[in-house]
Amino acid sequence: MDNITVHQDNIPIYDIVFSDNFNSLLVLLNKQAISNKKLCIVTESNVATYYLDTLTNLITNNCLLLTSFIFKEGESSKNLDTVQELYEHLIINKFDRNDMLIALGGGVVGDLCGYTAATYLRGIDFIQVPTSLLSQVDSSVGGKTGVDFSSYKNMVGAFHMPKLVYMNTSVLDTLSDRQFISGMGEVIKYGVTFDKEFLNWICTNFDSILEKNHDSLAYIISKSCDWKRQIVEEDPTEKGIRGLLNFGHTLGHAVEKYMNFSLLHGECVAIGSVLSTIISY
Repeated sequence: MDNITVHQDNIPIYDIVFSDNFNSLLVLLNKQAISNKKLCIVTESNVATYYLDTLTNLITNNCLLLTSFIFKEGESSKNLDTVQELYEHLIINKFDRNDMLIALGGGVVGDLCGYTAATYLRGIDFIQVPTSLLSQVDSSVGGKTGVDFSSYKNMVGAFHMPKLVYMNTSVLDTLSDRQFISGMGEVIKYGVTFDKEFLNWICTNFDSILEKNHDSLAYIISKSCDWKRQIVEEDPTEKGIRGLLNFGHTLGHAVEKYMNFSLLHGECVAIGSVLSTIISY
């Protein structure tokens, strides 16, 4: 997979880097001058058991200070209470505008960490290290951050672009089948809304995708990210064409709420996509 550069006003602002390991991450972090920064890895309890030690061992002697903030996995943690706890962690550890957050996890982690980065001290840098298929193909790209407020989905948020998105596709090996298939809800969205050939390819190669064939995963992730890049570059703050990326989401969010978040986000997007298609006829 070739790396992808995201632009704003024709100026390159960050790279989406593809790998099948974490070996290149430190090199890229050093380009962010982390030797002069404090870093905080923000993650959730399940992802932490798999990858937190790996990133900690990789980074710990290469920055001024490395801390970690772990919250309970799941949508129920994606709220201002968790953000407040993260603010307090950063304040106690004397993080300032020169420092950086690392979002290690799926969409919940990326959204929450990104929103915190956008609002702490009026904005500090962060990078995305997405660990789910859904976050790799969608939520880690584009700078759309936010948390739930009371019973309202994604009602508090900000647009805040990451400094880097690092895709380690090998982390998908530890993803449950349900989580993996949930991510396909976002992948299929790109085919339905923008690219008939891509949709046909997905249908033809679905067995290979489900088997997590490396070449198939490389193709669907890079293709999805490139579509997201194109849309975000044209409409970075969702005032026009970027709204098309919400296909399946309006009804999907209603399904999420109705089911008390017992269904995964990608499952609800898939249901919302089917309902939207039926309504459009």
